Amino acid sequence: MAPGAAQAQGAASKTYVLVHGAYGGGWIWRDVAAGLRGRGHRVFTPTQTGLGERSHLLSRQITVDTHIDDVASVFAFEDLRDVVLVGHSYGGMAVTGVADRLTDRIRHVVYLDALIPETGDTAFTILPAGMADARRKVALEQGAGVALPVPGPEAFPIPAGPAKDWFMQRLRPHPIGTYESPVRLSKPAGAGLPVTYVAYTNPALAAIEPSRQRARAKSGWTYRELAVPHDVEVPHPETVVELLAGIG
Repeated sequence: MAPGAAQAQGAASKTYVLVHGAYGGGWIWRDVAAGLRGRGHRVFTPTQTGLGERSHLLSRQITVDTHIDDVASVFAFEDLRDVVLVGHSYGGMAVTGVADRLTDRIRHVVYLDALIPETGDTAFTILPAGMADARRKVALEQGAGVALPVPGPEAFPIPAGPAKDWFMQRLRPHPIGTYESPVRLSKPAGAGLPVTYVAYTNPALAAIEPSRQRARAKSGWTYRELAVPHDVEVPHPETVVELLAGIG
């Protein structure tokens, strides 16, 4: 058993579901999941339809509901309860929908520099002004109107090196339907659960700023800032392990 695992067993052991962002997949959590499991926790890292090892399923018919269903199905088939549900970046869309549907199975919601929709919002409508039009244009010109093409390495401000190479090789075009379709909620974002929002600020990506502002305005939410890049789980997974191990 890995060091620290015995201590985390039993009452201290937690169940995490980690939801990736745009262009990614469950693979992005490889080292974070290993670190949490080494402490005795259960970790699930679903890949949303059309991405990662499921990129062969890419289609115009994939919506945000598809991605909510992807994550909710893990809860159903694994009979998960008392879950720390974590969403990074675009993953905040699915996490918000799952928290709304499965409120009684979740102990804590964690947004890692993530989008926060309210009912009726699409991922496009909660981006800064002008950004949605720019992304639609590039999807039409380079993604056949089906997907948002993977941006170049300069869009991901993590240090050059083997970790970034590994990351860039695995990114895949993101189904545009998930950005165009609205989330339908029966409760405000967070579903009345304990929520922690962690803003990544080195640098602070403009796409996330409207959601950071929403998080800061939410009564009862814990709001934190970390001076790390948006995809910190790749170069510094231990930072995310420490953060998540201390939540919930």
